[in-house]
Amino acid sequence: LIIYLDTFLMTAEIKMNLLSPADGDFLRAEGRVVKSGKRLIVVTSEVHAYKGRNSKLIALMQGTMVPVPLS
Repeated sequence: LIIYLDTFLMTAEIKMNLLSPADGDFLRAEGRVVKSGKRLIVVTSEVHAYKGRNSKLIALMQGTMVPVPLS
């Protein structure tokens, strides 16, 4: 996926599933592009809470982005 400097990403839709309280020493979110098209980009992310050596999935997110040229 390449987003050029003259392009703005607008959020068309976003959904969050909060699965557990964010109890831990730190949080880590990892996202990825599921599908990138000319008009829509579908993205997803998982958030994990880390406590010591253990991690727990605490949230899932999915969004639809719209690339909008600035010029």
